[in-house]
Amino acid sequence: MAASSRPSQPIKLHTFALSGHCHRVQLFASLLNLPVQLIPVDLTQGAHKKPEFLALNPFGQVPVIEDGEVTLSDSNAILVYLAGKYDDGQWLPHDPLKAAQVQRWLSAAAGPLAYGSAATRVALLFKQAFNADELTNRAKALFGVMEQTLAVTPFLTGSTPTLADVAQYSYVFLAPEGNVSLEAYPQIRAWLARIEALPGFVPMPQTKVGLNA
Repeated sequence: MAASSRPSQPIKLHTFALSGHCHRVQLFASLLNLPVQLIPVDLTQGAHKKPEFLALNPFGQVPVIEDGEVTLSDSNAILVYLAGKYDDGQWLPHDPLKAAQVQRWLSAAAGPLAYGSAATRVALLFKQAFNADELTNRAKALFGVMEQTLAVTPFLTGSTPTLADVAQYSYVFLAPEGNVSLEAYPQIRAWLARIEALPGFVPMPQTKVGLNA
């Protein structure tokens, strides 16, 4: 994969170490071998709600990137931007059907993944109330579809990794922290290992909550 261009200076990534949304952006930038400057945002102290950060993202959420004159928020939107600017079509294919297949998994990352095991993990990390059965069942339904898909192809949309895999990786890997075991999903575990073997992979920090406690 040859990047179509290179940033003239490191891309600034406003990030929070415990966020899988931030990790997926950091991971993808590393897979593309792009220079990145990590700028920590202390969510526990409300830094994301202060005027200087809201000027970058009025929604008050991480991640946010600054790439030259471009300021962009939302992890999946950032993935699409980075792929469009710095990739040659591997990670976000130009073919309409293949691009749509990637988009389907980006939607899953923003839907059942975010509101499944990722939500239970956040609740456990920050001691929030949550409906464990509802969120866990949502996660298991998604993982069941992923397991079936990965029994046919090594990655979620075919024989090579795409943004579909990057968008799913972090919170699937962290599922045990949300009390969702991956023991019943051998195909998913093998897929995680394939992603971790990619050149440029960077790990997601783990915390001692849920099944990892």
